[in-house]
Amino acid sequence: MKISYQYKIEPNKEQSEKIDKTLEMLRYQYNYLLAQRFDWYEMNRCPIDRCPLICHLPELKEQPNYYNQKASLVQLKIDRPWYKDIHSQVLQEVPKKVEITFDRWLKGDVNGKKSGRPRFKSKGQYKTFTYSQFKRHHFVNNRITLSKIGDVKVIVHRPIPDGFDIKTVSVTKKADGYYVTLSLDDKTVPTIKPDFNPDNIVGIDVGLIDFYVASDNTRITAPKHLRRAERKLKSAQRKVSRRKKGSNRRKKAIQILGKQHKKVADTRKDFHFKTANNLLKKYDVVAAEKLNIKGLVKTRLAKSVNDAGWGQFISILSNKAENAGLKVIAINPNGTSQECSSCGHKVKKLLSQRMHNCPNCKVTLCRDLNASLNIKARGTHALKAQLMSL
Repeated sequence: MKISYQYKIEPNKEQSEKIDKTLEMLRYQYNYLLAQRFDWYEMNRCPIDRCPLICHLPELKEQPNYYNQKASLVQLKIDRPWYKDIHSQVLQEVPKKVEITFDRWLKGDVNGKKSGRPRFKSKGQYKTFTYSQFKRHHFVNNRITLSKIGDVKVIVHRPIPDGFDIKTVSVTKKADGYYVTLSLDDKTVPTIKPDFNPDNIVGIDVGLIDFYVASDNTRITAPKHLRRAERKLKSAQRKVSRRKKGSNRRKKAIQILGKQHKKVADTRKDFHFKTANNLLKKYDVVAAEKLNIKGLVKTRLAKSVNDAGWGQFISILSNKAENAGLKVIAINPNGTSQECSSCGHKVKKLLSQRMHNCPNCKVTLCRDLNASLNIKARGTHALKAQLMSL
């Protein structure tokens, strides 16, 4: 079982300067290694899609990859001795990030989906570095020892569970300070809950009016965190726009704006965690729609969809279920609102129609409740198929 715990740290002035300096040097190296790959790509790709029978082929240069870029870090420390102030593991994570970013652009991820062309990081955009190996004894009580930085105070708001080993430690700079994220692992925790009950299942239909409507007819109103904070965000954004570029007052205004946005994001995430926790306390299986969120954010509902944060909620729900030995099943959403949950008859209706009235079996109920019942039925069928295949 793998989980992540994040704690806020309180470095002193000297340690804060070391963290900032490390992030800035890593940013320079990231941009340099990314530029190497772009140079190779532009020099070795053919600018046209067809050639004459006789043509000159330029000499192909060695393609930059993770291993030769990682090996170049030895010479980097010779040419630029100040890079010795960065731990070797932290520095080796940079070519790994470049490799992942570049491959997602050219090859795509595990599902074949490609990302956009990688961008160079401007000042302040490189915000995280990682120690890929970490010893448990370096984190004792409320102090954590970060190599090349020092012994840093940690605000431990919850203890690490017994039996878990710390695999990696990431240091992140956010608008309101610095944080460490601990990646924890315990292989002794069972992947399936001992008293797992496949019949204890619920279907949920997410929406913009109600955050979700469950098949047991419980519903949670969408909190609309961004909408509620819009006035404060607009005021903070206006202050940034009025300040002179490059001035200290503008930097302070940007920091205040960043804190406002972080507060909205943290409030939304807290709501998602509590909502997921309440669902998993009652049910062993949760069936949810597999929505095309990237497509939805291209519509006029983009702002409301992003404010709801369905993708983050489903991700949190899936992770918590996996760690608890429970299940979340992704369901195809096509037709869940149109089909009658009682007889299966298709009843076409516009998005503005909030009630489901079936002319075949005379059932009348809330449109979202009807969809959640269909999701539950599909989830039950999918779960039985999964259990039979085991």
